[in-house]
Amino acid sequence: MFTVAALYHFTRFDDPAALRPGVLATCEKLGVRGSLLLAREGINGTIAGTPAAIHAVLDAVRALPGCGDLDWKESRSAEMPFGRMKVRLKREIVTMGRPDIDPCARAGHYVAPERWNALISAPDVAVIDTRNAYEVSIGTFAGAIDPDTAAFREFPHWWEENRERFHNKRIAMFCTGGIRCEKATNFVLGQGVEDVFHLKGGILKYLERVPEAQSLWRGECFVFDERVSLGHGLRPGRHELCRACRRPLAPQDRNRPEYERGVACHRCAHEHSPAQRGRFRERQRQIDLARARGQTHLGTGRG
Repeated sequence: MFTVAALYHFTRFDDPAALRPGVLATCEKLGVRGSLLLAREGINGTIAGTPAAIHAVLDAVRALPGCGDLDWKESRSAEMPFGRMKVRLKREIVTMGRPDIDPCARAGHYVAPERWNALISAPDVAVIDTRNAYEVSIGTFAGAIDPDTAAFREFPHWWEENRERFHNKRIAMFCTGGIRCEKATNFVLGQGVEDVFHLKGGILKYLERVPEAQSLWRGECFVFDERVSLGHGLRPGRHELCRACRRPLAPQDRNRPEYERGVACHRCAHEHSPAQRGRFRERQRQIDLARARGQTHLGTGRG
């Protein structure tokens, strides 16, 4: 059983490139896999390994400048959910494309998972899902607004087009682990909204702490690793990943005529050329061959 740790922390790194070799070496030495992003605004990512290895890497991350109070979410996986370890340098650890946004300077009010239901049930609260449309499609909070964005960088434009809908409303936002909604709160506060809240620890912490019988969550939560989705209690969900378009597929989606494992699904069957589908078909053949030999093909993992 592997431990999976989803983490992020907004802080100010003067030289992210100087931190990368040490972080990568620590992960590789301990056999930890996954993906971490480093930028001037902090660190973000998901990693998996043995419990001892993960906690050792988290100790190393907490030793980075400004990361002493790092928070993270843990779950379990019966199989290693990543193919390799990557530490990448980025302009932003979650891309909004607005250089003036600074969650280190100001963010909305954190709301603990145990208090979230009361907040989002209030009549003067508008609840906004800051995730992408394909994530929202498999699960969200009852009554939440879906901005129907394809990427997080579309959120500011959506808000500017819809802000009048939220006049005299308190705003409650959420996302998978907390990073996107935290950054979005800084943006919305800068737009003049006074009462802005976000779910501390994101959906993952809510599903971990709030009993299913009391939950306002509907469906499953998309996660960025080979498990694809999680349910209440962070139990593995029913979804798989379309290897062509990277969107989640429910069991019934895999029975549709457009579906070909590793090649196409009903959402992307007309998005790729015959040449692309041929490459996907060969990739799936190599994955199957590696699996038959008891090996891990790098095309399998999402890390």
